Amino acid sequence: MRRRDFLKALTAGVLLGGVEPFSLVSAAQIFPQSQGLPQADFDVHIKDYIHKMQNFDQPHAGDVILEKEELPILSACVSRLKRLQRTVGHGNFHLLGFDDGLAIASNYPKVGSFTPAELDFLEKTFYTDSAIYGFWGEKPIDNMTTPIRKKEVVKIPRSGNYLYRGAPHEMYEKVRKHVGDKLYLTSGIRGVVKQFLLFLNKADNNKGNLSLASRSLAPPGYSFHGIADFDVGQIGFGTLNFTGSFTTTEVFKKLDDLAYVSIRYPKGNLKGVRFEPWHIKVYPGA
Repeated sequence: MRRRDFLKALTAGVLLGGVEPFSLVSAAQIFPQSQGLPQADFDVHIKDYIHKMQNFDQPHAGDVILEKEELPILSACVSRLKRLQRTVGHGNFHLLGFDDGLAIASNYPKVGSFTPAELDFLEKTFYTDSAIYGFWGEKPIDNMTTPIRKKEVVKIPRSGNYLYRGAPHEMYEKVRKHVGDKLYLTSGIRGVVKQFLLFLNKADNNKGNLSLASRSLAPPGYSFHGIADFDVGQIGFGTLNFTGSFTTTEVFKKLDDLAYVSIRYPKGNLKGVRFEPWHIKVYPGA
């Protein structure tokens, strides 16, 4: 059974039983690498996975895509989040908590209050198991309203980004000292609201394809930018810092020589995420 048909059948069944859709599905059921598959089937499964990761920005058979009637609410959420970002400023938006975002939206007519339908959609997006999309990373933020306390963060000069005090900031300064002035912080802390915008905007630009979005952007709640991780790039390399071309830079080559630096999503990872050589993992065990 194709994943799309499986999801429809599952949803229909659990709704009749009064159970929330998707709550019964585990990553192992969708990506059964340890489920005793015949070798031939396992090989096909892995080849299909590798193909998707190499072509992460393209739609694939089995992708989870919103139904046509859900696309307007997706677009409405993205538009409101963009208006909210313009209102509070890009830097502040990185740290914006969900409850504070709702309050600001309701107080500024140019943003406008989130509608009940939009809030339901955002809540469903946050609490759906991301394995449904083919994203098998851990979820470090369990609560949609988890705030970022400003006393716990530090703004990095000339970057427009923030890092958590303690290990994340210390790691960044250590890396910068060893790599040199060509390295800069491209993305630091990203709260739930910011991750909503990134993930949903990607899906909105790809006809509601949630699987495609999740191959390059963690669903809200699943991004380790929310608790510690950060991205780095080379000054002057622009948007290529977020492509495989980053591995050709002097900055990456120096990073690659540092024994204490780990990449969150290395090449060949089984998290359902593209290779991200710029994404620094702060806590090795997490």
